[in-house]
Amino acid sequence: MNLDKSTKRIAKRVKKGFQGYPKISLAYFGESADCATEVVIGFTLEEGSEVQEQKFSSKGDARKDETIQTTLLKVIERADANTVEEVAGVSIIK
Repeated sequence: MNLDKSTKRIAKRVKKGFQGYPKISLAYFGESADCATEVVIGFTLEEGSEVQEQKFSSKGDARKDETIQTTLLKVIERADANTVEEVAGVSIIK
């Protein structure tokens, strides 16, 4: 799957807003706001349950890495997530 298709499908799921559980959350991290070198994906099965997290790293911008974006989409689909949330922007790692 190509990068453009993956990012559009993820954005479409994010745009729907809260639809219940299970929930996937995406957060991007980097040394500057222009380049996200890490993405953390969190999975919450039901309200009040512990969040399971997985981290992906990239030498370049993870938001433009086809492999990472395709993997994120596959995780979302396989988890059968009703809600996908994305933290806006890139959080700075110090």
